[in-house]
Amino acid sequence: MVRRIQQWVRAAAAICGLALFGAMAIPVMRGDVIGFDLPVRAAVHGWAFPALTAAMRVITMVGSEYFLVPLAAILVWHFERCVRRRSAYELVLGVLSAEAVGQLLKTVIHRPRPEVFFGLMPAETYSFPSGHAFVPAVYFGILVGILAAGARWRAAVVVMAALLGFSRVYLGFHYPSDVVAGWGLAVVWLALWPMVAGRRPVSPA
Repeated sequence: MVRRIQQWVRAAAAICGLALFGAMAIPVMRGDVIGFDLPVRAAVHGWAFPALTAAMRVITMVGSEYFLVPLAAILVWHFERCVRRRSAYELVLGVLSAEAVGQLLKTVIHRPRPEVFFGLMPAETYSFPSGHAFVPAVYFGILVGILAAGARWRAAVVVMAALLGFSRVYLGFHYPSDVVAGWGLAVVWLALWPMVAGRRPVSPA
């Protein structure tokens, strides 16, 4: 009974995440302007001050390959050393598949990037959806599932995803709708991944 309820909850989460992504993607693909993008972007930029900018630059690095790839190498080494090869495969395949889908969607939708703030170097890829909002949430969400971590760690993943998304808007790399779409995709991915990986979901304890 509990497992059936968990399956229904995951299905509902996946549907909600997909609906959220679609609500952002359809207008973007039509070339329409999403009403909250520019006002939110301007409001967030209006909060800028040097200490916050420095903090956001550090936070956004957590979602980059410069941090995630070395960490993945350490984790895979640890899982192999502990004879948990399945865990290593699950983490690598889950994250790489999310990255591949994110890059494919960027190419298909090909939304140009907004102008970055603070004189930073513009990103070379397209803008929609935000990979920083999508892939790190999947990365750490899968890791929490593998480690069977409790509610506090899952809450930490949510906070991390929120901070990463905020950092991308604050620094000017993304429109807010790019970030919201990335969050929606992450919800879909994490809701369906236990079923794809053949792993029982973590209990809410």
